[in-house]
Amino acid sequence: LEKFVRKRFESHLAIGGAVLAVIVLLVSTSVPLGLLILCYRVNVWFGAAAEGLLCYYMLAARCLRDESMKVYRAFLENDTEKARRAVSMIVGRDTKPLDRSGIIRAAVETVAENTSDGVTAPMLYMGLGGAPLSFFYKAANTMDSMIGYTNEKYLYIGRFAAKLDDVLNFIPSRLTALLMIVSAGIMRMDMKNAWKIWRRDRRKHASPNSAQTEAACAGALGIRLAGDASYFGRIVKKPYIGDPLRAVETEDIRRANRLLYGMAFFGWGICMAVWLCVTAIVW
Repeated sequence: LEKFVRKRFESHLAIGGAVLAVIVLLVSTSVPLGLLILCYRVNVWFGAAAEGLLCYYMLAARCLRDESMKVYRAFLENDTEKARRAVSMIVGRDTKPLDRSGIIRAAVETVAENTSDGVTAPMLYMGLGGAPLSFFYKAANTMDSMIGYTNEKYLYIGRFAAKLDDVLNFIPSRLTALLMIVSAGIMRMDMKNAWKIWRRDRRKHASPNSAQTEAACAGALGIRLAGDASYFGRIVKKPYIGDPLRAVETEDIRRANRLLYGMAFFGWGICMAVWLCVTAIVW
């Protein structure tokens, strides 16, 4: 679609980007919706099983843990290059300039930021509209990851997708941050500092949503995240998030994953409540 849009909307790439996004969203939502209609017509339990399977593939908690723990295990083996390769698979920045602490921070930031994108947000949209609405969200979120850059190549064609992702994540990112703060207290991390850093640093990002969870995670762990990063060979200036109360260490990757799973448990409860309310209203 990107090739088609660039050719047909060469002088109006922003409009072409909107057309691209709408087509992707329509296909990504209508296909699972059509499949589920057919499954539910066969049998209600068959339909429920099919929808459960589709919902399972929309959640990325285990994927986030597994991929970030590859970085952790590489450092246990004292293999920095292996850790660098592992983190390059889950971040958008250039990883070649990163030292050990930079690689660890990148892994922690990815877990923190994608806790909302990969877990809370799709669960919340499942609660509101089942698997089809969660597919709608994931399509928008994936488009933002693929074309939502502010570089010369994607500045216009990815604008619609990036703005839509900001809108769809506005509430989930803030809910995730609050649940992460609660999880920090239960898991004997620094809940008070998590609340403090979230209140102070939650807007220190070009995106209105990304710093929400990064700030809560940085505060809970007592470390400093973010800062300048290299993208496509260009240094992008970014403010720091959190205070360096201690040095970053490998174990922070595991701690970030504990926060992820704690938050996911509470988020699941909230999303189930939303689903029950929606079901009661519909039926």
